[in-house]
Amino acid sequence: MTAPLSTLAPPFRGLWDCGFTPSQELPQFSIRSYLDDQPIARHDSLTRKMEPLVPWMEEGEKEAFLAPEWVFKADLEKLSKLGHRAGGIHTWQTIWGCELREDGSKGGFLHYGYDGRDFISFDKETLRWVAAQPQAEKLKEKWEENPGWSQRNKFFLEETCLEWLQRYLSYKKEGLQRTEPPVGKVNYKVVDESLEVLICQAHGFYPREIQATWMRDGEICQYETLHRNVASNSDGTYYVWLSIDIDPKERDRYRCRLEHQGLQEPLILALEEET
Repeated sequence: MTAPLSTLAPPFRGLWDCGFTPSQELPQFSIRSYLDDQPIARHDSLTRKMEPLVPWMEEGEKEAFLAPEWVFKADLEKLSKLGHRAGGIHTWQTIWGCELREDGSKGGFLHYGYDGRDFISFDKETLRWVAAQPQAEKLKEKWEENPGWSQRNKFFLEETCLEWLQRYLSYKKEGLQRTEPPVGKVNYKVVDESLEVLICQAHGFYPREIQATWMRDGEICQYETLHRNVASNSDGTYYVWLSIDIDPKERDRYRCRLEHQGLQEPLILALEEET
């Protein structure tokens, strides 16, 4: 299934997946939530816990991840009564989300999938359900017979979801004000008797901006240094490494210099011989 994305501002999106077999008392399910296309939390039927995927989601409301198990079970029971279950394992998937755009307008979407295919979606402006498969027509009729169900979905997308979005944005803003200093290390790789590569690694730092340079006898080696782009870690911090080709006999003349917002003064690193 695909979900519409705003071109003006990225949305908060939740993805709920559920697999079900007739012999199970409760469905197996998993939830993954996104903010600005970044995974921020997950929950599944094995851990039965909300697991933050970014540090600032430690404050997230864990109860928001507990109700879907019962919702999924009720949905799948409705589908079975409408003749959509033929035995074996089936999946019932939901993608929902809301958007805050730069012009102040708001958006929301709700899509359902059955066995990996688009099944039915909700149009919150008309309060109608759009069947993507002929098999969804019965469910469409059933849901449109209950106007309260459509009104509750509209309220959820336009009120509840946006409250969560604004709350998570505030968590993110507070979290991004933190600083994490880099942890650095220098090692080397032997090419031949007359050539070595010194490698300076810095990781675990936040924010992203960092100045990393090689120095020879206290002078910056500007042209000989090979930089790698700063990359992100799964915990929201960053890492970078840079290398330089040297004569093994001059190894002791080189230092790696790291400057970062989390450091009170530059971090100067030399190669430490392993024992």
